Amino acid sequence: MKVKNPLTISKKTINIYEPKIELLVMDCMVYMKDCRDKQFDLAIVDPPYGIGIHKMNFTQNRKGGLAKRGDYSSISDWDKEIPKQAYWDELFRISKNQIIWGGNYFSLPPMKGWVFWDKRTDAKYNTDYADGELAWTSFNKPLRCFRWLWNGMLQQNMKNKQIRIHPTEKPKALYEWLLMNYAKKGDKIIDTHIGSGSIAMACWNMKYDLVGMDINPVYVKAAQKRLDDYRKQLKLF
Repeated sequence: MKVKNPLTISKKTINIYEPKIELLVMDCMVYMKDCRDKQFDLAIVDPPYGIGIHKMNFTQNRKGGLAKRGDYSSISDWDKEIPKQAYWDELFRISKNQIIWGGNYFSLPPMKGWVFWDKRTDAKYNTDYADGELAWTSFNKPLRCFRWLWNGMLQQNMKNKQIRIHPTEKPKALYEWLLMNYAKKGDKIIDTHIGSGSIAMACWNMKYDLVGMDINPVYVKAAQKRLDDYRKQLKLF
């Protein structure tokens, strides 16, 4: 399939197998339209929630991020509405299984295999942030909980702190945990809203092929840089 303006990662061999990571500047609806049924083994997506989160004011220090102010509205208004039904129809058509962040905002089929990300918030710090986030999954598993501190300027791994560039950014460790618990060796992964690119670093580290995209070139370029920097860091060790 031919796409416009793809940002692809160069191919080199690392630790026997190098995963294929494709980061595309593209409308996901255009991409999915040309995909085969069940082309991907697992979709891990974080689509807009429709709650205007990009306009919310965050207290964390934005130094080094993409936004010009203390919120994310200087980037785009991508979160003004939830995906239309056509998005869900295509996502479920092209993937065998799905993990959907913000599942509590969408009308999805009843399932028991939810994921709860416990952000380990503490009231003594602030009340600006939710205690956690929910992901709907298509897996017939018990509810699982991932605990990882993500509270404003505080993060679980302060030595390798992520500079947040997206309003719904998630830690690389969360995606690694998802892949460890819900993906199988050889699975092909798709992310229709790549955002900050945390999933790209996780797929590279865990050796899963990934196609990720975003209609906003700012995010895709930032995600590619983050992945490139991560790969360079690994080579130092």
